[in-house]
Amino acid sequence: MATFQLLFPLLLVSCGASASPARQLPPCQVVQMDVLCSDLSLRSAPVNLPRGVQMLDLSRNQVQNLTRETLAFHTDFRHLNLRSNKIHAIQPGLFKDMTDLKVLDLSKNRLNVFALSKVGVGPLTTVESLDLSSNGLYTGMSDYFLADSPSLANLSLNGNSITKIAQNTFSGSLSLRRISLHNNVILEIEDGAFECLHHLTELDLSKNSITCITDFNLYNLKVLNLSKNSMELFQSACSTHLYNLLHLDLSENKILYFPSLPRANVLEYLDISRNHLQSVNVSGSPEKRNNVFLNHLKYLDISYNQLQSVPESFFCLMRSLKVLNVSNNCIAEFSLTVEGLLPTVKIINLSYNSLRSLTFGENTLQSLEKLFLQGNDLTTLDQQVFQRLPNINYLQLQQNNLEICDSQQNQYEPAPTDQNQEVPPGCVSFSSVRNLHFLYLSENDLQHLPANAFADTPLKENNMSSLNTDLSLLSSLKHVDLSTNQLTSLPEWNKESSIESLNLQNNNLVTLEYSTMLALEHSLKTLYMGSNPLNCCSNLGFLHMVQRSAVVVPDIEIVTCVHKDFAEPVNIEKLTAGMCHGSGTSAYVVVGVLALLVVMVALGLLLDAHYGEILLDEKSNNTLMMNL
Repeated sequence: MATFQLLFPLLLVSCGASASPARQLPPCQVVQMDVLCSDLSLRSAPVNLPRGVQMLDLSRNQVQNLTRETLAFHTDFRHLNLRSNKIHAIQPGLFKDMTDLKVLDLSKNRLNVFALSKVGVGPLTTVESLDLSSNGLYTGMSDYFLADSPSLANLSLNGNSITKIAQNTFSGSLSLRRISLHNNVILEIEDGAFECLHHLTELDLSKNSITCITDFNLYNLKVLNLSKNSMELFQSACSTHLYNLLHLDLSENKILYFPSLPRANVLEYLDISRNHLQSVNVSGSPEKRNNVFLNHLKYLDISYNQLQSVPESFFCLMRSLKVLNVSNNCIAEFSLTVEGLLPTVKIINLSYNSLRSLTFGENTLQSLEKLFLQGNDLTTLDQQVFQRLPNINYLQLQQNNLEICDSQQNQYEPAPTDQNQEVPPGCVSFSSVRNLHFLYLSENDLQHLPANAFADTPLKENNMSSLNTDLSLLSSLKHVDLSTNQLTSLPEWNKESSIESLNLQNNNLVTLEYSTMLALEHSLKTLYMGSNPLNCCSNLGFLHMVQRSAVVVPDIEIVTCVHKDFAEPVNIEKLTAGMCHGSGTSAYVVVGVLALLVVMVALGLLLDAHYGEILLDEKSNNTLMMNL
């Protein structure tokens, strides 16, 4: 009996423990009515979710079967994130009772396995945003999710294996506004596949295998991305109906001729870069030239094509253009001479073409601020070409063959024909370009720069390749790049400079004048000097500046100098003043010093002898006095 009394409490404790086993909520984060349980290796939602939870994030877990039990029998979700799980089965009708569900993310799962069962997921009555990307879905499989989605506005099918968009693919989702089919294998789009979607405004078909669009008639569409396909042709339907398209991306295709765009359009952004464009004519044939009506266009990119010319007439109906990119083509001549042409353009990029001629007429490009001309063959320009651009403040002119005019030349007269005059006949003037703040001139093989070349300009930063003028006069100048040229010396600077960074790499500099180092001493912080044939013993001022760490030389390891006593160049850090005692004029100084030392030693000996005699005399006198 006593034993039973001892065991009875234990039995009660044991039964109580088995009846209500202790269960702990996994380390999910609860923020108001949102539960965040991502990356916890869960197979289902925690059973003790708070009542009324609105957002459940179960992304990056181990969920395989999506059922009511998996979701802890909750139906009040507004946002359900099941991204990056292993879901391959969904309970039919699971979402039927989720009348508040707006956002459903099922991306990066295995829904292709579920679709093989050919059973619909059931109605998604209230879902407005659905992500089915990266699920291995191929043609027809998306139908099991879209067949009954009347409220669906945003759909992502990115990164699947869809090859065809059928006419009825979206027939159960007529409220769609945005569709993304990026990175599929789409080869065919049946007629009428998108026409039934009257609310559709954004369509992303990028990175597919579409070869042509021959009858584009989506009047309400505002954004269309067809980049990274295999398109050779884009033609809109022949219609007077107004198209609402604002943004068209046709980049990275195989288009040969300028796309046939709707005549009545409000297009603002057009990208046809990285194609095979050979002409800006719609048909490619000059005799069948069609006007391109782009009155609202603000951004045009036709870079990385095979264009050899762009006629002025092409721009006549672009009254709102702000950015024009024609870089990386084969254009030899570019001219804009018609008064009032491109009145609003602010940026023109003509870099990396084959430009030999550039002409801007009076009263054209009145709003232009930035002009990119680097990487061309420009040798001769109209001297006043940049003075005609009243708002130009940024000029990229690297990698050309330009000569710079002296500001004292009368720029408004024809170029001189007298061969005795020093002014180069094909020079270009920068003086009096009153808004020019940034000018890049490196790699032009400039041998010299005339004095006052930049008179009446507010230049603040320059990357100039050659210099023969007093830069200390530019009180706001902070950074100068003179690298990769043929400079043998620097000009004298008459007063302390404001330059903080100076790049002199890859030149033919032998000596840095002491006056130059003195002018830079107080302002210079960074100096690049590598790849110059410096003379070791002619640059002791520079050596002193480096060794006392007054200036940072980032490329110090490759800064060398030539010494006649060494077969190989000497690193500037290893050079000492003593190494120059036998070099050049320094040898005379050493000889002189040695001679002086010999004289001083001899004089010292004579003085010692004389002083000895005096002491001897004094000793004799003392002795005599003692004797007395």
